[in-house]
Amino acid sequence: MLRRLYEWILALAGKPSAPWALAAVAFAESSFFPVPPDAMLVPMTVSRPERAWHYAAIATLASVAGGLLGYAIGALLFDSLGQWLFKLYGLDGAASTFRESYAQYGHWVILLKGLTPIPYKLVTITSGFAHYSLFWFMLLSVVTRGARFFLLAALLKRYGVSIRGVLDRHLNVVAAISVAVVVLGFVLFKLVL
Repeated sequence: MLRRLYEWILALAGKPSAPWALAAVAFAESSFFPVPPDAMLVPMTVSRPERAWHYAAIATLASVAGGLLGYAIGALLFDSLGQWLFKLYGLDGAASTFRESYAQYGHWVILLKGLTPIPYKLVTITSGFAHYSLFWFMLLSVVTRGARFFLLAALLKRYGVSIRGVLDRHLNVVAAISVAVVVLGFVLFKLVL
């Protein structure tokens, strides 16, 4: 099943709808969806390295736009939808602790957590819940998400042929490591708070 999904994403990279699919995943991941856009960005970029910067820009802009939805969930719907999402991810008590960290560390929370494997949706929802400055939230989101996706695009553009060979031969291992990194992100989020 994983192999078919990988091959579907590679085939999708050549279609006009590929950027729209990447944008949808990046948007959703910043507010509620558990799968990071890297799952599409990596195969799409190794398939078409000449489009690396284009794909990174799409992922960045869509991720920041999705972050606005996450911010709105935290600011307007935290007692219902926001708490449910945190509970779904096993982080029931983390939001209030994370909110307190905004008072002490402000900008650093968004900058550092936006680059780590900690799911960005937790940052966006909690930013709204903490009523963090929307201006600074947007600016720092562009910086941190842009840095993440453009750095990944640069690596994929430079080493894409080698990476594609590894993905083709060891897809299950790479997928297992990717899942482990996402799980580690949740664990780190709980431990840091």
